Amino acid sequence: MTIQEAQEKIDNWINTTGVRYFSELTNMAILTEEVGEVARVMARQYGDQSAKESDKKRELADELADVMWVLLCIANQTGIDMTVALEKNFEKKNIRDATRHTSNPKLK
Repeated sequence: MTIQEAQEKIDNWINTTGVRYFSELTNMAILTEEVGEVARVMARQYGDQSAKESDKKRELADELADVMWVLLCIANQTGIDMTVALEKNFEKKNIRDATRHTSNPKLK
């Protein structure tokens, strides 16, 4: 599935099953909550924090997909084509960071 297809599928789901988009501000709060859930999984699976029994059933892939879902909802409701936005972001990084990481002695 392409990013554009994902945006379209989410929009279709929201407008049929979900009925409507939450407000942009509500979706921003939900995005923050979902990123926190990713952080929780990371801290317990890859970090030093011990997992509770309720944490053990959480999957990183599912939590990341939740983040992507809400992110694409925000893009849809603000009129942003994420394929175009990501392509522009690659261009920016390729110009700005062309030698930034390879010329840093700390990273060698």
